[in-house]
Amino acid sequence: MATGAVCCLGLAGVAVIGASPAGKSFTPDQRAEIAQRAEADAASRGLARESAAPVTESPTAQSRESSAVPTAKFTPRAKATSKPKRVVPVAGLDQAQMTNAKMIVRAGEEMDVPRRALVIAVATAMQESNLYNYASGVLPESQNYPHQAIGWDHDSVGLFQQRPSTGWGAVGDLMKPEYATRQFLSALLAIPGWQDLPLTVAAQSVQVSAFGWLYAQHEWRANQVVNAILA
Repeated sequence: MATGAVCCLGLAGVAVIGASPAGKSFTPDQRAEIAQRAEADAASRGLARESAAPVTESPTAQSRESSAVPTAKFTPRAKATSKPKRVVPVAGLDQAQMTNAKMIVRAGEEMDVPRRALVIAVATAMQESNLYNYASGVLPESQNYPHQAIGWDHDSVGLFQQRPSTGWGAVGDLMKPEYATRQFLSALLAIPGWQDLPLTVAAQSVQVSAFGWLYAQHEWRANQVVNAILA
């Protein structure tokens, strides 16, 4: 990714902590922790960043014009009718982060991807957004959807900080963790030999970060989180 606004583990221009999808407000201590985490590391995305291989459930005019964007095809598994189990947070996550990680894993399961892909996805979201669903201060429309924080890294939104302007999808779709996950995983699966790549290389091949080596630091925590969710 080209140089630009710096972000990681949240976004480096975080200005507002919004309401969670469940309507729960963060305490002052939680807000301070999110801000501190957002400033602790950096993964930059510049204006030149483009998506690798997003799917197009709600195609925009831009995505329809791009012949290089493959469309993911998968048959969702039947959803369980029983009440979903609440997963206790692990690896230092809070409940909101763990819930978002669970949505990533469940979306991956519906796509029937290998466990390795789930770990890569969770680790990537840890680096990009600290597993909080971000709206963008640059893109006010994104704030109309459930979000947990607001950042200022161009028009990057959601758990994976995907940019509508580069063809990842419509704003409303990218603000949905399940859709954002399918976008990421579809791009990952399109990379030849992704299963044999180091996690940081696989993630970087999708995200095109200026600081791609930073994804590796989250691998052990992502493994712990995926194990807890799949248990």
